Amino acid sequence: MSNKKIFSSNFKLGILGGGQLGKMLLQDCIRYDIYSKVMDSNKEAPCQGICNEFIVGNLTKYEDVVSFCHDVDVVTVEMENVNTDALEFLEKNGKKVFPSSKILRIIQDKSKQKDFYIQHELPTSNYKNYGNLSAVIKDYDEGKVSLPIVWKSAKFGYDGKGVKIIHSFDELQNLSDVPCLLEEKVKIKKEISVIVARNQSKEEKCFPAVEMEFNDHSNLVEFIMCPANISKELEEKAFDTALKTAKSFNIVGLLAVELFITEDNEILINEVAPRPHNSGHHTIECCLTSQFDQHIRSVLNLPLGNTSLKSPGIMVNLIGENEFEGNVKYENIEKIFEIPGVSVHFYGKKKSRLNRKMGHVTIVHKDINKAKKIGKKVKKLIKVTSE
Repeated sequence: MSNKKIFSSNFKLGILGGGQLGKMLLQDCIRYDIYSKVMDSNKEAPCQGICNEFIVGNLTKYEDVVSFCHDVDVVTVEMENVNTDALEFLEKNGKKVFPSSKILRIIQDKSKQKDFYIQHELPTSNYKNYGNLSAVIKDYDEGKVSLPIVWKSAKFGYDGKGVKIIHSFDELQNLSDVPCLLEEKVKIKKEISVIVARNQSKEEKCFPAVEMEFNDHSNLVEFIMCPANISKELEEKAFDTALKTAKSFNIVGLLAVELFITEDNEILINEVAPRPHNSGHHTIECCLTSQFDQHIRSVLNLPLGNTSLKSPGIMVNLIGENEFEGNVKYENIEKIFEIPGVSVHFYGKKKSRLNRKMGHVTIVHKDINKAKKIGKKVKKLIKVTSE
């Protein structure tokens, strides 16, 4: 299908997943007047009210995915946990699916991800894969595991879940009995992220590198700072690593590449995500082209947009603080509307619970240090709780 038939036409973009990433993708679909069809298991998902068609269905169920995609022209995802057998069937029958089922199969499994990096000579930390907890404990008993070490479940980990730093044998033996991997606990100076966009014509562009600060308790990203406070040489090294990774996957769409900078200034890949990513939300206000606009351009094989910074900025996640789920309540929100350079994004989730991402705030300022000060003020002011 030619590009001119995409806009204001019968063309349908199918999006598997109806969360906040889908919602922000849809805002650009609306701007371009691209017809959108979304599926999510939650009938009150953030996308529900703003797409052209919304289907309630199970993203991991073969029949639901195939049925949803039968009348769309291009399929993309806003989350990885999708039935890849269904996507492979669709691809074999001529459907355009980005990212491909092959890529998703690898990225859904952190053990396969790490193996992929080694196979393609991509830099990553030392690790070992395990089929169950007994195998982990056996290696520990034989002196093959040195603590502290990082444990990751092979599947279904996200937003800080399925990742633990293990300091003692008691912690080790109380882990979930699931396929997993143990990673060397690398001594790092910074954690950064580079988002790469690639379209079907193999045009490639990187967004400026961002620096991430994590909450020690939840293991969730607390602040995203752009540009990252690193040397030009290190940023170029990060770009090279991210581009090589995206090319190795042969991805169409976005690939968010999370990277460690070690104390020796080595760049190591931590994890990747084949979709818009939390580390790119600031691009809506800070860059000439947002990550969401760029993802649409990539999967529809349109020319990629300019990723240059309009302004430095900080992104702050709004995270649920209430231990038990309830109707969301935002405290002191009106106070941050008074602060210049602040943009607030609510995801449309009616229920708040502990560590659930409910929205984000972006602060733009020509001085990144001043933006960070404002970001810390915003973080203290806003409380996301429940009624």
